[in-house]
Amino acid sequence: MAVKSLIRVRMGGEDAHYGGGLVDGAHMLKLFGDVATELLIINDGDEGLFKAYDNVEFIAPVFAGDYIEATGEITHVGNTSRKMVFEARKVIVPRPDVSDSAADVLEEPIVVCRASGTCVVPAKCQRKK
Repeated sequence: MAVKSLIRVRMGGEDAHYGGGLVDGAHMLKLFGDVATELLIINDGDEGLFKAYDNVEFIAPVFAGDYIEATGEITHVGNTSRKMVFEARKVIVPRPDVSDSAADVLEEPIVVCRASGTCVVPAKCQRKK
């Protein structure tokens, strides 16, 4: 049975880093870090530490007002290492062309970022075996 996690957040104006309300890609990595922490707590009963990303792919832009769904899954469990894969999808977009408060749920979410990485939970901190 695979351990999975999902979080959904709205990108606000404070998340925009570039002109036009563009959110920097590093924000997706922050979301993946939160997903990884939840996965480790579920799997091990400890937050562990993120060791490294093996691969990061930025696929589509993210803007202030977008709702992003970040998911992750543990794909391999070693003695202390946990390999994981992540994906972030845009699921709701603002519609300022309609009105200041209009938004649409996307029929097909847009993948904005994918990544894989490794986390570590020291043996002495693993409470679930």
